[in-house]
Amino acid sequence: MTHQTSFSRAARASVYLAVCIALTIGYSTKAAQSQDGTNPAPKVVIAAAYSEELTREATFVGRGEASAKTDLIARVTGIITEMVVEDGASVNEGDVIFRIEPDTYQAELQAQQAAVQRADANVKLAEIELVRKTELLRREAIAESELDIAQANAAVAEADLLAAQAALREAELNLERTNITAPFDGRIGRSTISLGALVGPSTGPLATLVQETPIYVTFSLSEPQLLGVLERLETGMDELISNGASPNVFVRLPDGTLLEEPGKVVFLDNRINPATGTISLRAEFENTRRMILDGGFISVVIEALEPTLSVLIPQNAVQRDQRGDFVLVVTDQQLVEQRYVVLGPQAETAVVVSEGLREGESVIVEGLQRVRPGVEVNAVLTGTSDVN
Repeated sequence: MTHQTSFSRAARASVYLAVCIALTIGYSTKAAQSQDGTNPAPKVVIAAAYSEELTREATFVGRGEASAKTDLIARVTGIITEMVVEDGASVNEGDVIFRIEPDTYQAELQAQQAAVQRADANVKLAEIELVRKTELLRREAIAESELDIAQANAAVAEADLLAAQAALREAELNLERTNITAPFDGRIGRSTISLGALVGPSTGPLATLVQETPIYVTFSLSEPQLLGVLERLETGMDELISNGASPNVFVRLPDGTLLEEPGKVVFLDNRINPATGTISLRAEFENTRRMILDGGFISVVIEALEPTLSVLIPQNAVQRDQRGDFVLVVTDQQLVEQRYVVLGPQAETAVVVSEGLREGESVIVEGLQRVRPGVEVNAVLTGTSDVN
């Protein structure tokens, strides 16, 4: 991932040319001073402020969170006869992970199948009896009460059939539940039971299944931080989680590695947590290399949508006093000027100057202890000579 786009070589060359011209004028002045017998001006090393297009970013502490996670629990009671996958293995949706002894449930299924057949036969017999009694009543050969009894018997037989079919379905489900399967793709954790163990609904989790791709990274911002990010990235809350306008989000692992795979903000809570004073955000990553782990702490880096042209100087040019950050600028007359500046984010060994300095102006990076504001100096462009 590239965070900086250097401005053109021609632009940089023009900056250095301007600085060199100023130095040449300074050299002529100092040569004249030496001929007059005056003390030579102290030598300092300077660097020119330059412009680059930087992609602004903000960094926060986040935590990996599985997009799906579940405890595998036995829904029927029985002995574990097979542990199909090893601890830590990747599985696909539907893969069998544990098998419970099925014999008891197979027998129950067969018994319920027989019960359904018996109930179905009773329904057919009740229907035949109902037809016969209806015909006999039409011939006035029986009392109407006998037809009522036949109708009731037919209804009971239908109800018994429905009950038997429900029991059969339950038996089928119980037999299916002897195979404990993965409800989604993921990686299995460590098993809590061993082969031959008696398990059931009250046993607790047999293992935990975690979906690692995609994966979420959750992090929290205070209200000032959120507003600062929106201002810094020049975006709004809706755009922050919009598929088309969401800024790129990257993660930095605990060892400092910045993953090249970008993510996107997919969730922004609708309220500030009154207990912590923060608002929760969630970013989603494909996590194809499985480098982001559930529960792991990582750094979240949010990038701006577009790069911004910024003025930069070396970090070692910056000093600080009670008033704030400042640099020592060398003017065209080779005089030192103290300039207070407003700094932005760091960019490797450089730092952004938001206010107080223009592109092409020269700041002292070496020899700061030799000079003070208002004195004349012998300025040498960094990289061309050393301070003696």
